[in-house]
Amino acid sequence: MTDLAHEELVRAALDAQKRAYAPYSSFPVGAALRTASGKIYQGTNVENASFGLTICAERVAAAAAVAAGERDFAAIAVVSRGGVTPCGACRQFLAEFAPLLPIVTVDSQQPDRQATYRLDALLPEQFAKDDL
Repeated sequence: MTDLAHEELVRAALDAQKRAYAPYSSFPVGAALRTASGKIYQGTNVENASFGLTICAERVAAAAAVAAGERDFAAIAVVSRGGVTPCGACRQFLAEFAPLLPIVTVDSQQPDRQATYRLDALLPEQFAKDDL
């Protein structure tokens, strides 16, 4: 990913984080997913009083891409306080489409503090359709 493409993806995730709905945890998360076509889909965490119904920003972005007909994911940026990596459910959800997906994490309080991971390193031995 070029520096410009990287910056664009991070900016889109930072922008998405501003729209997060996190009244219970006060932990807003933004995500921006770039597809192979070059389009970027944003997502935010959306919490619910019934906590189990909460959905993470990464899955919102991925679902938006799928709803638009995209299936080939190129990279995702995730912005949160502290720059945390995606949860296990999000890792598995993303692995359905891109088992080697590059994941950029960004600390929203220090946006220059970033790390890049590959999904298979965060989720070894992924469960896949071949396992069915």
